[in-house]
Amino acid sequence: MTAATELAQEKKFWTDEEFMALPDDGHRYEIINGELIDMGNSGALHGYVCSTLMILLGGYVRIQKLGAMFDSSTAFKMKNGNKRSPDISFFAKERLQGITELPSFLEGAPDLAIEVLSPGNTVEEIHDKLVEYFENGTRLVWIIHPTEHYILVYRSAQEPDRLLKSADSLDGEDVIPGFTLPVADLFQQLSF
Repeated sequence: MTAATELAQEKKFWTDEEFMALPDDGHRYEIINGELIDMGNSGALHGYVCSTLMILLGGYVRIQKLGAMFDSSTAFKMKNGNKRSPDISFFAKERLQGITELPSFLEGAPDLAIEVLSPGNTVEEIHDKLVEYFENGTRLVWIIHPTEHYILVYRSAQEPDRLLKSADSLDGEDVIPGFTLPVADLFQQLSF
């Protein structure tokens, strides 16, 4: 058997039903080029940053009735069949018109995709996600580095538009109008 034949046999077309039927084993999965990828666990700092941002951004989105927020357990169907799951995502209400009940998967990438870097992330992996998000309808991406305390803001996959540090403010631009957050608030130390 040739290497190409082995590779072709390893690739699988996953139906929505098969993907949804995966065991609830505490793991998060994506489907990338026919391969089931275990996204693993990301640690407490990752979870804390995601939760903090989900509370602050999600509360604003809900009060302003701008659309819907999703966590990392939500997979989005890309044009090429991949299923991507950003750490946090926002879908604008205009794209949800006519939907009264959310389906298992929304078609296309979210308007805002947020990735909080984990120790296991590679530059190539993040780049591939950026390309795929923008090819499928994303308008804004935030890449958050929780240990280095900075955020890269992307309006396209080519290069970041801005580097935000602790003294800067993150804003939702035209995707989530009116939302602002001091970057330092996202990275503050615990103090109880």
